[in-house]
Amino acid sequence: QVQLQESGPGLVKPSQTLSLTCAVSGGSITTSYYYWSWIRQPPGKGLEWMGSIAYSGYTYYSPSLKSRTSIFRDTSKNQFTLHLSSVTPEDTAVYYCARGTTGWGLGVYDYRGQGTQVTVSS
Repeated sequence: QVQLQESGPGLVKPSQTLSLTCAVSGGSITTSYYYWSWIRQPPGKGLEWMGSIAYSGYTYYSPSLKSRTSIFRDTSKNQFTLHLSSVTPEDTAVYYCARGTTGWGLGVYDYRGQGTQVTVSS
């Protein structure tokens, strides 16, 4: 049973960088051919795919967020991290990490974290 757990600050000030980590247990983030994604859901809106990191370490980013997003991993800790820079109140959302079999776009995920609320406010 794979488990994913998001962690990070619940409140971030505008213009700061949001940093969230997803700790994975029960399976390795280097196992072929899985992709590890960050997804978010703003209040009252649908899910939005932000980006993914592949089992190989290759990264994929949503074009609308690419300039502000970075995803990297620590294989020794079996976790991957999202950095989102220059946040605004529009980045307020529930953020999820998930495992799927596609690196690009919103896909089908067999495991997902419970989500973490992030609010951007001064």
